[in-house]
Amino acid sequence: MLIRILKSLIVTLGCFAAISLFAQTPPVDAEGHQWWQHAVFYEIYPRSFADSNNNGIGDLNGITSKLDYLKDLGVDAIWITPCYPSPQVDFGYDVSDYENIDPMYGTLKDFDHLASEAKKRGIHIIMDFVMNHTSDKHKWFIDSESSKTAAHRNWYVWHDGRGPGQPPNNWLSTFGHAAWKFDAKTGQWYYHYFYPEQPDLNWRNPAVEKAMFDVTRWWYQRGVSGFRLDAVDTLFEDPDLRDNPVLPGTNKYGDPNMQDKYNTKLPELHDVLRELRKVADRHGAVLIGETWTKDIDELKRYYGDHSNELQMPMDFLFARVDKLSPGEFRKQIAGVDAAGWPVYVLSNHDIVRAYNRYGDGQHNDQIAKVMAGLYLTLGGTPIMYYGEEIGMENNDPKSQEDVKDPIGKIGWPKEKGRDGERTPMQWNDSTNAGFSQTAPWLPIPPSYKTRNVAGELKDPDSVLQFYRHALALRHQNAALRDGQYVPLNENDQNVLSYLRRYKDEAVLVVLNMSGSEQKVSFDLSPQGLGSARPATLITTMSSRPQDVQLSQITLEPFGVYIAKIAK
Repeated sequence: MLIRILKSLIVTLGCFAAISLFAQTPPVDAEGHQWWQHAVFYEIYPRSFADSNNNGIGDLNGITSKLDYLKDLGVDAIWITPCYPSPQVDFGYDVSDYENIDPMYGTLKDFDHLASEAKKRGIHIIMDFVMNHTSDKHKWFIDSESSKTAAHRNWYVWHDGRGPGQPPNNWLSTFGHAAWKFDAKTGQWYYHYFYPEQPDLNWRNPAVEKAMFDVTRWWYQRGVSGFRLDAVDTLFEDPDLRDNPVLPGTNKYGDPNMQDKYNTKLPELHDVLRELRKVADRHGAVLIGETWTKDIDELKRYYGDHSNELQMPMDFLFARVDKLSPGEFRKQIAGVDAAGWPVYVLSNHDIVRAYNRYGDGQHNDQIAKVMAGLYLTLGGTPIMYYGEEIGMENNDPKSQEDVKDPIGKIGWPKEKGRDGERTPMQWNDSTNAGFSQTAPWLPIPPSYKTRNVAGELKDPDSVLQFYRHALALRHQNAALRDGQYVPLNENDQNVLSYLRRYKDEAVLVVLNMSGSEQKVSFDLSPQGLGSARPATLITTMSSRPQDVQLSQITLEPFGVYIAKIAK
């Protein structure tokens, strides 16, 4: 008997060790930087990245097949949006099992293979953690709704109504209409900030916190290097269920406008983040926050009073400038630079692609390079969105019948949903853009014929080649990785320019955000660089000058000039 027990223990420990081999807990570097501070992150929407079995839907093996492309591009970490088992009401953000893989994406064995291959290439894996809610098909909720005395009843937010047919209060779902659903079996209402099929977890219940923290531990042991925390603002609700203030007018769903005063951004949220951070720190992991904030002060709170909450709260204030405005970008850069470690994004699976938002319809490729030149030369950590590097554009539904995203179905035509920014990655000019041999789950725009990875790799002036050069420079240049941000010519409303300074190194970044030629000059004597000469590193100028004079730099419309400043 003892021998059998020992053999069993050896097997168990061996399996645990095999899984733990994937765990990535690198130490800080010689100057105290964590791994994520010098990393470039890349968001992957798995349904749309690469389809390995040709069923029209992307999968984990598809991601694995593209790791060499990502490594060559300059990516150090991939954030994978939810690939857990799910009824797919909200395309994976309704999780029915946190510790498995949805069969449409593969198996846990496929995930382990992805983790192993990624680690060989020095690429970290970040999972999307849906903290606020589960699917109504999760075993916890199935038990919770079975009776008022069920073991998991208090794992969700249940409450009596105000009266017959009346919900407990006036709270609205962010996806439209009442945020409460009546359950006839138990005679109570449950709360859902998102769809009715996404009931909110009750984070005031310590059992919920323990179970969810254990989920992160389970994935850390499987090789995950951190989590992007979905809808983190919405974890807690006012226990007294006070009505939210109603504002004038109606929203895109026809509901009254409302201030989400009592069901978002409650202070208890920060207690959870501090505890979750302790778990992450034990595994050398990073926490990225989906932090929608109204100002820099609010963003700053997500770092924690002692930098003990989120290492990487995303700066959506920067992403939502939504126009080529040097003044606005200066304001946002300065603000987040003072708040904590900056985390810059241009777009994601919920935001219209940057190529559309900033493009003018004529110079979109040049503008895409301007935006890449901006957020890839700033301090902090950038998070790219798949396809951004080739200038992918939105392909919005043309009719309500074409819409897959429930938001678009509810809000059409004012709200078309998010399908447009989630279309399949464009790999080449073959059928279905090389994504799949089968018709993909979302249509691909005709522009894929000229806008795809294979084609742009052959074009030295493509958006992709600009990204590759900018990312290579970022990895090689200490001033771009760790340098101080020094704004220049701050009254210029057409050209955004700044220095990145680190020890004896300096890099000058000059970005023309206008459609006309601009002449700029720089006096760097206040920085002790009065006699310095610029040496071109990256430029979109047609003449491609190797040396220019700081007394006059001429930029073409939407031109980029990046140079090393040498004394």
